[in-house]
Amino acid sequence: MDIIDKKESLSQAKKRLGKDALMKQLGIELEEIKPGYARTSMEVKPELLNGVALTHGGAIFTLADIAFAAASNAHGPVAVALNVNISFLKATTAGTTLTATAQEDNLTNKTGLYRLEVKDESGELVALAEGLVYRKK
Repeated sequence: MDIIDKKESLSQAKKRLGKDALMKQLGIELEEIKPGYARTSMEVKPELLNGVALTHGGAIFTLADIAFAAASNAHGPVAVALNVNISFLKATTAGTTLTATAQEDNLTNKTGLYRLEVKDESGELVALAEGLVYRKK
């Protein structure tokens, strides 16, 4: 793929993410995107807490999922999740800034495998996930 095609692919991926209503609702920022890699961040607001005043697992998962979508779609073809397994390792509370990264581990014509990490502002691992995408033709 030449440089122009890479720019077009990134532009398409950013355009798709710009339409993501949940990303906007949660205040998730796309900080970096390139084929096979993306970084997102989000400040944990009080409305993202669960019943015991900890960051809701769904909010953490969504942050990681947006990074996953960005990294996997930055190649150009539409990539959709087939499976994601996540482990929550550390609790966080309101006011915490979380950062998620998605790093490609394996890419084929039809699938992509990604490692997803969510960390707090001190760099401690909050959640770890693995995601598999199907790449549409």
